Amino acid sequence: MLPTRMMNASRFSRPAALNTLFPLVVTLATLVGSPLFAAEPVARWALGKPATSSPLERETVATGGVTIVEGSPSGGGTATRFDGRGAFLTAPLAADLNVGTGDFTAALWVKLDETGLDDQGDLLSQFDPATRTGWSLSIRTNGGVTNSQVNLRQLQFGIDAGSEPVLTDVGRPGNSLYGMSIAVHAGKLYVGTCEAGATETGHVYRYDGPDKWFDCGSPDVANAVTSMAVHKGQLYVGTGKYRLKGSSLNESENPAFGGRIFRFVEPGRFEPMGKLPETEAVGGMVEFGGALYASSLYPPAGFFRQGEGSTWTKLDSPNGKRNQAMIVHDGYLWATSYDGGQVYRFDGTRWEDLGLLEANTQNYSFAVYRGDLYIGSWPSGKVYRYAGKAGFVDTGRLGEELEVMVMLVHNGGLYAGSLPLAELYRYDGDQAWKRLAQLDQTPNTKYRRVWTAATYQGDSFWTTLPTGHIHRLRAGVATSWDEPFPTGWRHVAARKQGGKLTLWVDGKQVGESIEFAAEKFPLTTKVPLQIGKGPGSTLLGTLSDVRLYRTALTADELAKLAKP
Repeated sequence: MLPTRMMNASRFSRPAALNTLFPLVVTLATLVGSPLFAAEPVARWALGKPATSSPLERETVATGGVTIVEGSPSGGGTATRFDGRGAFLTAPLAADLNVGTGDFTAALWVKLDETGLDDQGDLLSQFDPATRTGWSLSIRTNGGVTNSQVNLRQLQFGIDAGSEPVLTDVGRPGNSLYGMSIAVHAGKLYVGTCEAGATETGHVYRYDGPDKWFDCGSPDVANAVTSMAVHKGQLYVGTGKYRLKGSSLNESENPAFGGRIFRFVEPGRFEPMGKLPETEAVGGMVEFGGALYASSLYPPAGFFRQGEGSTWTKLDSPNGKRNQAMIVHDGYLWATSYDGGQVYRFDGTRWEDLGLLEANTQNYSFAVYRGDLYIGSWPSGKVYRYAGKAGFVDTGRLGEELEVMVMLVHNGGLYAGSLPLAELYRYDGDQAWKRLAQLDQTPNTKYRRVWTAATYQGDSFWTTLPTGHIHRLRAGVATSWDEPFPTGWRHVAARKQGGKLTLWVDGKQVGESIEFAAEKFPLTTKVPLQIGKGPGSTLLGTLSDVRLYRTALTADELAKLAKP
């Protein structure tokens, strides 16, 4: 029997007209007596269906723009849409929703927005950032990670209980000075290198395990693969001559310019996708509104949109300045610049100057953390949070560092890499940044950098200059589906069974974590369960039939649950 201590709540009637604002109080119905399962869920959020007459109903409180919409694969004909602009649902804190160290399964139907104007967001979360305890289920697009869009609609499931991260050196791709670009594509992790010799060129390497980097070849004659992004299911790479003097190193003897875009077909084969006009090195790349955009790393400033095939249209640059790190968030393409400490945003037609980050002269990175946009800077070594009309809020400095080179939201936390000591930090709130490690300890070097990073197989991977080594960060335990999440209605389940996490899409397993000691990860928190919100951003999409089980459903049960 289900516990009877759940509190009662008043029921609501389905609105006469759909697509109206969801009421502030949304009823939670507890599922009982399902004939398909030996296990019963602790709770079921129907999200659109009328309240049942069960005495076990509980409330959720709606924040922001949630609406009831037509269409749901789980029966009842309706679902709930989240606007991606701060809308979410909160379930009251209850002991039976805290999963502790036991097994559990979270399951739901989701349909993502297909406009390409936001980074999707979190599905479910019960995670306390102050103690770094709890669990979350998210779909993440990580753009603005220095020059690359490193993850595209990646499904992630993770847990933590205040554990300390573990760092591992996983080797050096080829003869690289550093991995200048990185991206996850078709279940694999790829790194684009900068190699400085007179006859050396930038290569693309595939990660095949610790100290195993498979050389996929060199797309161009320039010394670096400067940028990566996945677009329409394909991996795009940009090339350039990286000016090593900018990192206080000896210049490359290879004189060849790049500025070209290629599509990765298979190891050893890259399809030319055009040359960016008047561009010697590709800067950032990002997918926005269904199109691929790219910029110029060096003067003259250039901002381009891909047309048909290998054609690129030059658009206005923000105030005529270079835009580098680019991210999609809240309906805009946002950009940093090397020509001043401003932040800009682009609505598809024109740029808006949002102002200067104090006395900074360059900005290198973006991240969306807990629904807000964070920006890294030079030479203050600070991270700023965009607060809308209130401007930019100083969230602290990374030790005594001068530059915040890269940021990545990973398994509930915000992490950042720096210059000149190539240190890695974790954001602990307010203005507190905890130093975790120095990733590059090359002696007699003015600048060491942590350049870029991506989430892959539940861990994050960080590139360094000038050793060229890649470091894996394991924070808590997590798993990921390293494919772009598909369109249309999809059933998602996240399962913790003993000492392993697994991810399921449409009844099939798509991700699996390492083995861990479950007793070392007590997930009980003092924060409520949230639907459509978590450590990343609020959801832009539609949910239906959210369920939480205090047991690990079998593969058979998950397959049945995924049938419309």
